[in-house]
Amino acid sequence: MNIVILGAGQVGRSLAQNLANEDNDITIIDRDKSALKELREKLDVHTRFGHASHPDVLEQANVNNADMLIAVTNSDEVNMMSCQIAYSLFRTPTKIARVRAAGYLQHQELFIPELIPVDVLISPEELITRHIQRLIANPGTLQVIDFAEGKVRLVSVKAYHEGPLVGHEIQQLAEHLPEVKARVAAIFRKGKSIIPSGNTVIEADDEIFVIASAQHIRAVVSELRSVDKPYKRIMIAGGGNVGSRLANILEEGRYQVKIIEKSPEIANQLAETLNKTIVLEGDAADETLLVEENISDIDIFCALTNDDEANILSAMLAKRLGARKVMALVNKTGYIDLVENANVDHAVSPQQITIGALLAHVRGGDVVSVHSLRKGAAEVIEVIAHGDKENSRVVGRKRVDLKLPPGATIGAIVRNDEVIMPHQEIVIEENDHVVLFLADKRYVSAVEKMFQVGVGYI
Repeated sequence: MNIVILGAGQVGRSLAQNLANEDNDITIIDRDKSALKELREKLDVHTRFGHASHPDVLEQANVNNADMLIAVTNSDEVNMMSCQIAYSLFRTPTKIARVRAAGYLQHQELFIPELIPVDVLISPEELITRHIQRLIANPGTLQVIDFAEGKVRLVSVKAYHEGPLVGHEIQQLAEHLPEVKARVAAIFRKGKSIIPSGNTVIEADDEIFVIASAQHIRAVVSELRSVDKPYKRIMIAGGGNVGSRLANILEEGRYQVKIIEKSPEIANQLAETLNKTIVLEGDAADETLLVEENISDIDIFCALTNDDEANILSAMLAKRLGARKVMALVNKTGYIDLVENANVDHAVSPQQITIGALLAHVRGGDVVSVHSLRKGAAEVIEVIAHGDKENSRVVGRKRVDLKLPPGATIGAIVRNDEVIMPHQEIVIEENDHVVLFLADKRYVSAVEKMFQVGVGYI
């Protein structure tokens, strides 16, 4: 696929890296010459220096022959204008734009060919907010991902000694929970992937990826560790787009929410727009303020400012002062390991969350969703099976007969409204939603080709 990426920031660079490794022809446009030079040295990509929304620059980047334009510059306006020009002058088939401002997102009716021809809108703030909301709703999990409109859920959990299944074979899960549909999709032990079988013994400190019907996740997690009590008291540091969105969602539920904002103007705006949330003007790294606001009674502290360092430090301080769980929003990938080794329970990476949403629209075949796991080393995808036994590698075939690449496992199948935990003899049917776990991203293209009707089929 011929893809033009506008913006060589963190998301643009990561996207280029993902796509360049999958036999795509990638061109990146940016005004940062050093960033473009670094990309050329590391990846097999083309680069163009210039304004991403200028027609001559887009023409030089061969947009007229591109299958897709992905606009992820730091400017919403540049991203939207670029899509407009790509549509009006070059008839680019698919145009994706990252748009952050809530004022634009509240008017989806603008994004039609006659007005602003953006085919796919990506809102990082909305994606991040939903990600954090799922973590809060599922205490004790490291990652929570929904598939098939919420019918199936994948969670990542660290196994602890007190878990009933720890020290036992996976097949005993069915004995402990006979009425529950669940499957262990993968295990990471000391950083290495293990493809589980029924005889695999779960050990303490294993990172377990388990997939189940959404209503059964809590029961399955209880087999791997003691289940955390539901979160109730939430403190948010930062009243920006993510913090305010999260507070607005949480206050409508059973949660008691406090938000700390340093800017007097923003704090006043939050106090006017939020109904039940307690708004505090101050610095989230102020120990006196945190103590006065009973940080030791807080179930989860969410540091969500635009400053990575401030997020990390305030989360560490909140943890030291007694907060039950803490999380920090971290944009710089180099900080992720630092955060995870600094007694911070969750490091939320906007980059990885946004990349997954973008990849879902780039992948071959009918890929519904893509999610990066373990800092991008692994992936889980939801793909719809199409065709028949004559023109498909998967439809009409038993799971045991599928030639899946190394490290790839089918975690679940959703057929109509039924969630199926696949056994070796199950036959894939047309329109099945298949959730696949890939321990090694190098084999993503191979899996996609399997699900492409007639493409390369022998």
